[in-house]
Amino acid sequence: MSALERLCQQFANIVGGSPSVVNGVCLVQKLRDIPVTILGRRSRSPLVLPTFFSFESIDRQGRALNLGETVILQREINPFISELRKQGILVTALHNHWLFENPRLFYIHFESVENPIIFARKVARALRVLGR
Repeated sequence: MSALERLCQQFANIVGGSPSVVNGVCLVQKLRDIPVTILGRRSRSPLVLPTFFSFESIDRQGRALNLGETVILQREINPFISELRKQGILVTALHNHWLFENPRLFYIHFESVENPIIFARKVARALRVLGR
């Protein structure tokens, strides 16, 4: 196992996701357990219920470009954004993906440049404000 794969596994353990390394980028995935319908049909698609993280471009000081995205319920938006900002993580987008979904889902993107393990710990703290 390479150093990147070990670091990716450590990151995944912190956030409770599944790691993979693709093109030199650590990608960690997990799905939220939100009962949702789109156009009246139940969906469990990774496109609908994702929480994704990645890190890449690690410099000599161990800092990487860290990116994240998660599906979020409307009532969770302000507490989650507040927690990310309190942790020094930059929130870059909040938007929808689907029409006619129930409950209403949004997707939030966030980023930082820092040690990926520190980012993972910060994100894990922020994820605690979310439901299941």
